[in-house]
Amino acid sequence: ISTIAESKRFPLHEMRDDIAFQIINDELFLDGNARQNLATFCQTWDDENVHKLMDLSINKNWIDKEEYPQSAAIDLRCVNMVADLWHAPAPKNGQAVGTNTIGSSEACMLGGMAMKWRWRKRMEAAGKPTDKPNLVCGPVQICWHKFARYWDVELREIPMRPGQLFMDPKRMIEACDENTIGVVPTFGVTYTGNYEFPQPLHDALDKFQADTGIDIDMHIDAASGGFLAPFVAPDIVWDFRLPRVKSISASGHKFGLAPLGCGWVIWRDEEALPKELVFNVDYLGGQIGTFAINFSRPAGQVIAQYYEFLRLGREGYTKVQNASYQVATYLADEIAKLGPYEFICTGRPDEGIPAVCFKLKDGEDPGYTLYDLSERLRLRGWQVPAFTLGGEATDIVVMRIMCRRGFEMDFAELLLEDYKASLKYLSDHPKLQGIA
Repeated sequence: ISTIAESKRFPLHEMRDDIAFQIINDELFLDGNARQNLATFCQTWDDENVHKLMDLSINKNWIDKEEYPQSAAIDLRCVNMVADLWHAPAPKNGQAVGTNTIGSSEACMLGGMAMKWRWRKRMEAAGKPTDKPNLVCGPVQICWHKFARYWDVELREIPMRPGQLFMDPKRMIEACDENTIGVVPTFGVTYTGNYEFPQPLHDALDKFQADTGIDIDMHIDAASGGFLAPFVAPDIVWDFRLPRVKSISASGHKFGLAPLGCGWVIWRDEEALPKELVFNVDYLGGQIGTFAINFSRPAGQVIAQYYEFLRLGREGYTKVQNASYQVATYLADEIAKLGPYEFICTGRPDEGIPAVCFKLKDGEDPGYTLYDLSERLRLRGWQVPAFTLGGEATDIVVMRIMCRRGFEMDFAELLLEDYKASLKYLSDHPKLQGIA
């Protein structure tokens, strides 16, 4: 190959397929190793059967229900399975109310739209104005900021602050009023990995309604926790067992173990999803409702998700997720021996997702920052992020390690070896800098 690939203009001439492939294949070597990416929540390992199913489905358009009826049937089966997992009430017609999405962000958008429509209908019925809707949440993923801007909703985000890194009932209630379309707890906070437990918030909203008469719905953003707690912490009440929960979103391609491009949103029942948002399409000689923002895309992600559901079942998912938690707690225990760290999340099933999140203890100066440590680990291929928290906690710098399927104990040992080597290098080459 003696030419430089075009990057700014549309190519004038054709190229041999093997050369085009080799150019792109060579460039992709510059990407990080996905298996060493401990920043992402997404799955980076799939068995060969998933790859085969994705290949079989590359030309099946998920949105075309009439042309690909069996793929559509598999989609509906998955909706029923996820609804069952999250304790949705038994559907009247045998089909749960929900849809597959491109990921949890689209699922959040759909859940948010339904919240706004339900709130607007209630306000109109009461003869009240609908021009100032607001949404109350804790530290959320950016998709909720996008939702608020795109759909003209005031976002009342309860900020992180030292000692309180998630939404608490008191501050939540202070932010609520009759224009609140809903409250969104994050069941697996992006920054730290901790659960924002919905039940205390739910109970506070019950009292708020008793005191004020204002009835506020909940949407649970369970991007990560939705496919963890049902298997490893089933006693945590976070889902449709709470009456105010009208919808739940989750990412299939995170701890749902599907390949990238799969999310789910489920509504409690038909009443929770306003009919104005649903479009009907032909399906097997009849009509099927569809509610989505994205349209054409391969059906492979849904089919691969169904494969994981069938292959693993509750038993298999429990084994896989428990293995990730075991790695996380082991790493937390070992890292605690290596420096003056204060842990925010130790990867226990009763506190959050299988993530390890820690900061340097206040007043401690080990001679390096967490940014330095992250940079040294990157030289060995490990992507372990160090970053500041948000809200009123921007002076807190944390490091976070995500543990998921494919990151096994032997990999964790390799990470620890490189972690210790990085600490030795930083000790041997001190820099004059502040604590972080």
